[in-house]
Amino acid sequence: MDWLTWLEPWEFSPTLVLIFLLSGWLYVRGSKVHRVGRVRQTLFWFGWVLLYLTLHTQVDYFAERMFFIHRLQHLVLHHLGPLIIMGSYPGQVLRAGLPQRWRSWLARARHGRGAVHLLETLATHSILIPILFVLFVLVWVEPTVQFYSMLDWRIYRFMNWGVVVSGVLYWNLIMDRRPHPPAGMAAGWRVLSPVFTMLPQMIAGAILVISEHDIYPVFDLCGRAIPGITAMEDQVLGGLIMWVPAGLIEAFGLLYALGTLLRLSEHHRLPLPRRPVRQVVREA
Repeated sequence: MDWLTWLEPWEFSPTLVLIFLLSGWLYVRGSKVHRVGRVRQTLFWFGWVLLYLTLHTQVDYFAERMFFIHRLQHLVLHHLGPLIIMGSYPGQVLRAGLPQRWRSWLARARHGRGAVHLLETLATHSILIPILFVLFVLVWVEPTVQFYSMLDWRIYRFMNWGVVVSGVLYWNLIMDRRPHPPAGMAAGWRVLSPVFTMLPQMIAGAILVISEHDIYPVFDLCGRAIPGITAMEDQVLGGLIMWVPAGLIEAFGLLYALGTLLRLSEHHRLPLPRRPVRQVVREA
């Protein structure tokens, strides 16, 4: 198989291609409005290409037939790719790429009380988004759910897009360098959040590593793409990917958020603690 064949989609999705082309077009337009440094542009395009290659090439074929490649795919879709993209702070650039009329409408809608304002509130919720981030890992490794998601293309695509969206929303909160508000999550919680989100994933990975039986026979049913790797070896490798690399990426997020906290503290940009208001009782 040559390199060009590797780039061919295993299952072609015109919707996915349209989304990637639209996001790239908006970023190019927005880069002409805002000055975007080379580092930020490199991060965005590297993460953009990484997500596309993981979602829409022959990688998908192997992810459907090897558990550890499936976990590698989700490591990129849920952790690495979204972290790299959100580390480029693309939001303002993408908004600048919209036509002027759309930008004006979006600005009014964000400050209103309609659906756009509600969606933005939910997408930056400091409790909901971390919970969804963890759930979109744990739900898909539950054996019954994993079985049906591998056999039904609709569930499979929802799974992959779900981990991408939840990853983007979560790392958008963690990588934000602004104080709260306007950031969706307080600077201190950005440091603590990766601790709470990494532990369940690491525990799930450890369970897969120490398990003595094959939890995912669906990969035998689909036909394993690498015959030299046994079912148990495949499962152990997948568990290790959930345990070690995913934990390291979240540890990086923790350290990055800690650096943001220290910088904000150094520049006196952290909100001051609220002092209790003392009520003065006057004698009649």
